[in-house]
Amino acid sequence: MEKKLYRSVKDKKICGVCGGIGEYFNVDSTLIRLAWVIFALCGGCGLLAYIIAAIVIPVNPEQGTEQGQ
Repeated sequence: MEKKLYRSVKDKKICGVCGGIGEYFNVDSTLIRLAWVIFALCGGCGLLAYIIAAIVIPVNPEQGTEQGQ
């Protein structure tokens, strides 16, 4: 079975992008969030990348939806 990248519903602060990346790479999502903030502060490309990722990456269907929980 191949791994797929999804936004997390369980581990989310804003849109679940960092939680989903953390689940995909089996890394603590806090480290991903810290890296994202550093990228955002060093040139601002991190914020644009987060917005694009939130639009492009689908929600994990196995975790359900926000309204269902």
